Amino acid sequence: MRLLIAGIGNIFRGDDAFGCELARALAQRPWPEGVRLRDFGIRGFDLACALVEDYDGAIILDAVSRGRVPGTLYLIEPEPVERFATVDPHSLTPEHVFRLAASLGELPLWLRVLGCEPESLGDEDEGAMGLSEVVQASVEVACGMVEEVVQEFLGLSAAKPTTGTLTTPTGETS
Repeated sequence: MRLLIAGIGNIFRGDDAFGCELARALAQRPWPEGVRLRDFGIRGFDLACALVEDYDGAIILDAVSRGRVPGTLYLIEPEPVERFATVDPHSLTPEHVFRLAASLGELPLWLRVLGCEPESLGDEDEGAMGLSEVVQASVEVACGMVEEVVQEFLGLSAAKPTTGTLTTPTGETS
């Protein structure tokens, strides 16, 4: 079984760098054979190409705005993606990347998005460097969530995430 763990985000836009920072933290941990961890940054086309490279599954790490408390973590099982004739290769939301990948080939059947509610993306003109304190504090919790999801993917755990699993900054799950 081959699994891609992909961090995405813009390091010059504050909390948008959540996926990149989480990928960096996860790089310090050992991973089973067949698990590949990559930080794609803002390279959506590269991620789309990687998704069609014969992976059985993928976990996308990203900042996800859903209107909750900043630092809230989401584990999302995306809806199946259809091929589209036109896709913006410069848009980096997971949905756009999945559509682009589907236009290039077959997506892995097993997909998850682990997202974090951002607090600040910085000023529109100036941007921002580094994660906010609340989002930075969520990185360690997110590392544990990724490890659990990898275990589930590999069939090492009976626990399966539900669509929209969410963990608040205080660690509560709903």
